[in-house]
Amino acid sequence: MKNNVAYICRECGAKSMKWLGKCPTCGSWDSFDEEEYSAPAVAKPRHASLITSAVDAIPQKITDGGDELVERTLTGVGEFDRVLGGGIVAGSVVLLSGEPGIGKSTLLLQIFARAGKDTKVLYVSGEESFSQIKMRAKRLGIEPEGLYLYTETDVTKILAAADKLAPDYIVVDSIQTVYDPASPSAPGSINQVKGCAAAFVSRAKNTGCAVLLVGHVNKEGGISGPKVLEHIVDAVIHFEGDRTQAYRMVRAVKNRFGSTNEIGVFEMTERGLSEVENPSETLMSEATEGVSGCAAVCVMEGTRPIIAEIQALVTPTVFPAARRNANGVDYNRLCLIIAVLEKRLGLKFYQNDVYINVTGGLRLDTPSADVAIALALISSITDRPVKNKTLCFGELGLAGECRAASFAEIRIKEAKRLGFETVIIPKKNKEKMVGIDSEGVMPVGSVYELLTVLKQKND
Repeated sequence: MKNNVAYICRECGAKSMKWLGKCPTCGSWDSFDEEEYSAPAVAKPRHASLITSAVDAIPQKITDGGDELVERTLTGVGEFDRVLGGGIVAGSVVLLSGEPGIGKSTLLLQIFARAGKDTKVLYVSGEESFSQIKMRAKRLGIEPEGLYLYTETDVTKILAAADKLAPDYIVVDSIQTVYDPASPSAPGSINQVKGCAAAFVSRAKNTGCAVLLVGHVNKEGGISGPKVLEHIVDAVIHFEGDRTQAYRMVRAVKNRFGSTNEIGVFEMTERGLSEVENPSETLMSEATEGVSGCAAVCVMEGTRPIIAEIQALVTPTVFPAARRNANGVDYNRLCLIIAVLEKRLGLKFYQNDVYINVTGGLRLDTPSADVAIALALISSITDRPVKNKTLCFGELGLAGECRAASFAEIRIKEAKRLGFETVIIPKKNKEKMVGIDSEGVMPVGSVYELLTVLKQKND
């Protein structure tokens, strides 16, 4: 039978008989991928697990439902459990994505290394052989008793093996390598990824077996495949970090059973990934003192306060247009803060190249880091270091005012626990402080007052 060719948008799934530069449905550019399809005269029999079982259901009042609690299972890796909201929920589907070589497979092996004999884990690998995975486990020094390896990419065979083994967890590494032989599309295509993911979701919901899918990322950093993949799963977890750095961050982008604000911090070692239970102390252990352009900041990641160091370097430019480079902070936010400092303080950043870096490979997307970025920039351009043991946080407005930040009391307690003597906070936070020691707390109302925390050049 002759196969036809269609073009499908990887973002929204819109279908077109010809290639389009811009999707008319969602407006995405260069998102159409070529797909082959055929319409068989007789439907081929497929594995029963690929089809969602029809259940007779009637509309019910929300008050008539039971109060069953969500059953969670702790993995034993505290940082991963924190991100999931307290463990893996039975019957849930979790999508784990990250750059190649970041450590996704290593993390999953370590998570299920502690599975007991009574817990069965079916680890499906479409990228590595049985011996490769076994060699990694030996290198990590782990011997999972309840882990069963299966190197297969045919989804029908995988589900048949799951029916026979009846595992508590299924790990698919990766979903882009799995294919359905009943579909004419190539493995990794939009139709294949969408269909295979739906089959695993159906399996999880019908049997209560938790499924963890590993997803590839594209060159823009997004999850490869259709956008519907992120919609049908229960949780989307991103594994972030620079492969040249030791630290890795696990962050929840979507979580139906918990918060999306929590992060888990790991350190890559020779024995695999080790948990960093106190990231603030670890990140500040190598903090520099007495050097201009360095400022400490406390940000909130969910319920956890994390203290990091922001470094700024302002140097005269040799180019017609000054360069701006931001590593760990939003580039547009950096340009906005520079514009505020030029307008309100008269500093000539337009004559200088500006480089900003957050140590440890962290990324700070919160506005509460504005004051620390501004302080580091002022310190570097004036060549006056920030006074020792000083930390700051707060949002910066276009008028140069310092706006209040949430969880100020928690940030101050964390700063004092790590030995900071001066904590710079917005004045609005000072007015709301109740039941906390205000010694060493310095309220500021605008960027003009930040100059008072800089050392004199003759100090």
